Amino acid sequence: MKLFVGLDVSLAKTAVCVISEHGKIMKEARVASKPEELLRWAPEQEGMITAIGLEAGPLSQ
Repeated sequence: MKLFVGLDVSLAKTAVCVISEHGKIMKEARVASKPEELLRWAPEQEGMITAIGLEAGPLSQ
């Protein structure tokens, strides 16, 4: 199943929402705003992550 991930970044935590190709919310979580934490979290999802959308704001750099 194809998955689409949205990230809303803040200093301490990143809000993550995973949506299926059919528009169903599969999972919502808060992960530490560290690359290694996000990389650890991503492979645990049931399906293939097709696209990741990142919030456009001052912390998204």
